[in-house]
Amino acid sequence: MPEKWRYLTNKDVNSPYGLAVDEMLAYSVAYNDSPPILHMYNFLPSVIVGRYQDIELAIDIEECRRSGIEYNRRHTGGGTVLMGPNQLALGFAIPLSHPSATPNIRPMFDLLGGIINDALRKLGVDSYFRPKNDLEVRGRKLAGLSASLEERDAFFFHMSLLVDFDVELMVRILNTPREKLADKAISCFSQRMTTIRDEIDELLPLSRVMKTIKDSFSEKLGVEFEDSKFSRWEEDKVQELIQSRYGSEDWVFSVKHPPGATGHARKKTPGGMLDVYLTLAGGSIESVLITGDFFSTTQTINRIESTLKWTSADRSNVENRLEEVMGDESIYEVDAAALTDIIMMAKKRSKPVPVG
Repeated sequence: MPEKWRYLTNKDVNSPYGLAVDEMLAYSVAYNDSPPILHMYNFLPSVIVGRYQDIELAIDIEECRRSGIEYNRRHTGGGTVLMGPNQLALGFAIPLSHPSATPNIRPMFDLLGGIINDALRKLGVDSYFRPKNDLEVRGRKLAGLSASLEERDAFFFHMSLLVDFDVELMVRILNTPREKLADKAISCFSQRMTTIRDEIDELLPLSRVMKTIKDSFSEKLGVEFEDSKFSRWEEDKVQELIQSRYGSEDWVFSVKHPPGATGHARKKTPGGMLDVYLTLAGGSIESVLITGDFFSTTQTINRIESTLKWTSADRSNVENRLEEVMGDESIYEVDAAALTDIIMMAKKRSKPVPVG
């Protein structure tokens, strides 16, 4: 008999609720003995940044308020996404003890991205996975994948799929330099992104896309999905997360570049964009902040930042310290040498603060 997994759907959810549900799924399979859960839904118009992004640098907050667009921060890494009625959000949580799961992001992206690609081909869209975390068609982005291992006993996978998309709204909301906001920026986004509607010249109902994806999960993994509802424990956990995180501006604005930092460097890496803000005191690192659209865990980033605090800013010392605390996927697709390079760039641009 095939395994029975849970399937849940929601429609037109606000960002605090949708993001809280996503995080709750991982808690439920890790600590509440739930079987794997597949959740598909759509948000009310919302712009959502990744866990390690500075939201005030990523988006135009005032334009969001003027346009009636919610803004929030998810608990997974990656970049900024605009969600709404014609973007499908998918959350999937599975215990790491399950034979289909692994704590390594790339093989899980290969597996789960492959399932989504199989479903899209059935809908007439010939998509493929492009590292670090996109599904593309002819070099244009159709979906963004994200993941979290914050709950050590569970793997959480998230996807935003463009069934249709408002490019002009995205351009207004992103913190794009004003001189690029006109036709050039719209043309750039249009060349970089595509939608299911663009690919098959038909606006498929979300319900059909959702069913095709669910069937692809079942076929690929040999499981059956049962329609489910949230338990009382799960609903209580969602409300707790709304109160403590997603309904709180402390959470939404929790990543801020430090105003006192004297050095800043930004570099595109295979794992995403990394920003390093550095303050030096004499020849030592007084503080360091790592932000960007990469994948990691909060515990890992905090450990890296704490390890570097008050250490010598010499290149060999920094790289040695990073090698001591960074494993193969501490920051997905970013190793100690690459992070050292960015820190050294920030050091070169900094002005040491006098000691004493």
